[in-house]
Amino acid sequence: MFIGHWAPALAAAASTKKAPKLGTLFVAAQLVDWAFFTLALVGIEKMRIDPAASKMVPFDLYHMPITHSLLGTAGFAAVFGLIVLLLSRNATGAVIAALVVLSHWFVDWLVHVPDLTMAGGDHKLGLGLWNHPAIAITLELGITALAFWWYVRSTKGPLVPPIVLAVVLLVFQLYNWFGPQPVIAEPQLYITALVSYAIATLLAAWVGSTRWHRSQVGLGVSS
Repeated sequence: MFIGHWAPALAAAASTKKAPKLGTLFVAAQLVDWAFFTLALVGIEKMRIDPAASKMVPFDLYHMPITHSLLGTAGFAAVFGLIVLLLSRNATGAVIAALVVLSHWFVDWLVHVPDLTMAGGDHKLGLGLWNHPAIAITLELGITALAFWWYVRSTKGPLVPPIVLAVVLLVFQLYNWFGPQPVIAEPQLYITALVSYAIATLLAAWVGSTRWHRSQVGLGVSS
C-alpha cells in the first residue's frame, strides 16, 4: 500500500486536537518504509523485481526483518512515540504517533502477499489483496478519501492546501499503479520512493500549518 498508509495519519489528526501536527503524523505513517528504503540503499534489507510477485506490484520483498516484522514496527513505534513525547511533552500525542507508526504493519498485512513476519522469522504473512486489484484499489482510495474527508470536516482553515495535497497524493498513487514499472531494484528506485515520501510530508506539514482542530478555541485561532 502507498497513499493508504497516510489514512491513519489523517484520521489521527481529525480525531483530537491533542494529536501531533499532520506533518509529524505523515512521517509516522510511513516511518518503516523510510527505514526500509534507506536500509535497502546500503544492502541491509533487500527486494528484487519479479513481475510474478503479485498482480499489482512487481516487488519481491524477500528480506525486511527489521522494518516489516511486527516486532520491528513496534520498536519503531515506541522510539518515535518517545521522541514525540520528549519534544512536545504531550503524552496523548506521543501515543497517537506511536499507534500511527504501528498501523503501517497492519495496513500492509491487508495487501501484501506473504512477506511480512512477526519477528523476522521464516513464517511469512499477508492477506494478498495485491492479487485482487479491484478490491485493493477500492480499499486504498476508499480509506484515504474517507480519512481526508474526516480531516477536512474536523478542522478549520483554507481549502486550497488540503486540495493540493489530495491531488498530489492521487497523482503519486496513479503513477504507482499505472506508470512504467521498474525492471531492476536499484538505488534510483529507493531514492525515488524516499523523495515521494518527502514531498508528501512537506505538503502535509504545510496543510497542518494552515488548519486547526474545530475544538480549539482561544487567541490565535480564527472563528
